[in-house]
Amino acid sequence: MRALISVSDKTGIVELARGLSGLGVGLISTGGTAAAIRNAGISVQDVSEVTGFPECLDGRVKTLHPKIHAGILAMRGNPEHMEQIGDLGVDTIDIVVINLYPFRQTIAREGVTLEEAIENIDIGGPTMLRAAAKNYQDVAVVVDPADYETVLAELAENGEVSRRTKFRLAYKVFEHTASYDALIVDYLRKQQGINFPDTLTLTFEKQQEMRYGENPHQNAVFYREMGNVDGTLAAAEQLHGKELSYNNIADTNGALDVLREFTDVTVVGVKHANPCGVGSADNVYDAWRKAYEADPVSIFGGIVVMNAVLDERVAQDINGIFIEIVVAPGYTEGALKILKQKKNIRLLKLPTVNCKLRDGVWDMKKVAGGVLVQDMDLKLLEGELQVVTKRKPTEKEMQDLLFSWKVVKHTKSNGIALAKDLQSVGIGPGQVNRIWATEQAIEHAGALAKGAVMASDAYFPFDDCVKAAAAAGITAVIHPGGSKNDADSIKAADEAGMAMVLTGMRHFKHN
Repeated sequence: MRALISVSDKTGIVELARGLSGLGVGLISTGGTAAAIRNAGISVQDVSEVTGFPECLDGRVKTLHPKIHAGILAMRGNPEHMEQIGDLGVDTIDIVVINLYPFRQTIAREGVTLEEAIENIDIGGPTMLRAAAKNYQDVAVVVDPADYETVLAELAENGEVSRRTKFRLAYKVFEHTASYDALIVDYLRKQQGINFPDTLTLTFEKQQEMRYGENPHQNAVFYREMGNVDGTLAAAEQLHGKELSYNNIADTNGALDVLREFTDVTVVGVKHANPCGVGSADNVYDAWRKAYEADPVSIFGGIVVMNAVLDERVAQDINGIFIEIVVAPGYTEGALKILKQKKNIRLLKLPTVNCKLRDGVWDMKKVAGGVLVQDMDLKLLEGELQVVTKRKPTEKEMQDLLFSWKVVKHTKSNGIALAKDLQSVGIGPGQVNRIWATEQAIEHAGALAKGAVMASDAYFPFDDCVKAAAAAGITAVIHPGGSKNDADSIKAADEAGMAMVLTGMRHFKHN
């Protein structure tokens, strides 16, 4: 029995080689792997001795040879195959242990060149892996160091690796090479500035199994992207509490989307993927109080995210109510001590919470029979704001208008957001018509609607929303404009002495 070993990640490779050698398996290897095995005092044969052909082209050609691939691909139960390799002087290779050039780690390095990336595309490795996996009935192929122990144990106990294990290992090979190729394709796509390719091939790695999905009868898993995930939930470290659920992850992601809009110290409360309270202030405690007081009913059982270190005062407040998840760039020692008094609250640390998502990030939704892919909605405004009423907004109103525009951007459409003093005071999310969303936001705001401003994620098809806002004491409105009835809404605003600003850019959020 012979094993061919050639790995970039040498974790556990000496122990594996020693174990195989001790079981009477002959070892074949290449380059640095052969040196590592030999330096450990283990006998190993160089591939060039097997092929009778030296490594060449700076190591690009080592294992691409019939004496290697025929030894892997020969079907032991096929007499013609065995006769042919006998005539050719080829010995079988029964175990193949390969992991690939570190392409992923290479492209993750700052300033990596295209030439460096290309040189870290493995050719011989995937070829041997795929050959061995195709012939899994006769060859045990190992791509994951976590499987070394299993292979050694089965060889020691039975003198061979079981067919069931070989089939599982073959699956892992194709999973690995498919992911490897997908990373290469994605990198080369971006190098050429191709946004939406003709064929979409993606790769993600499992980060966490969920207790259940959106509902208890659904199974679910969280997969993370294999590139840079700074600023996203995938990069967060859980410090305390039970594991996250499917809905926890979906809703927390929505909360972080809102938070990224702000550079001031801001706290965002989210319930069922909609913002329920948002506040900005000079310090984290005041921002927290604004977010909480915006809607103390809805925030119960919700998610709180912030872009400043969470201190003891905030922790004491949060500890007095039921909050599912807290995300912050850091926690003071005292705050953690307070918050950990509650067994189930999830505390997540995300130091890169203030990172902006890079351009070219996709927003995807799986639908039956396909997948919808679009650019992430990373813009807030496009072009100049247009004041269309006789009265211009005051400086304070303009601050609140932009604040409310950030909030409504991440509110399910039809969405309305009311704000005053950099605090959301009423949010109407996900209604089937805009007047209902307006009425809901005003109802939630109550007396706080007076003197507030209003943002709408899309234009007003009629003047009813503006008239309702005026009746509630709202003083200024921001919306995209673009309706054939814009003049009616502008007229209603002028009659009420309100200011109206058009953005020329809408932010529908349907999912």
